[in-house]
Amino acid sequence: MKALKNQCPECGGHSLHQTTTRSGGGYGPILLPGLGRFLRLADFRVVVCGDCGLTRFYASEDARSQLPSTKRWTLL
Repeated sequence: MKALKNQCPECGGHSLHQTTTRSGGGYGPILLPGLGRFLRLADFRVVVCGDCGLTRFYASEDARSQLPSTKRWTLL
């Protein structure tokens, strides 16, 4: 994935932290339907600013590569 600038776009802080997580599961909704693999949900990279709390979710490259071929997502 493309690297983020090491500065928060909301507050200008430099305390950005990231992790990777699945796009759903348990009792919650599947947030990237149709973009995972067989028995595996798509991944998100989550970035949070430790200064102001701004949080952004980025779909993985593998999930994004499936957008043109799935009928569950439409191009705006």
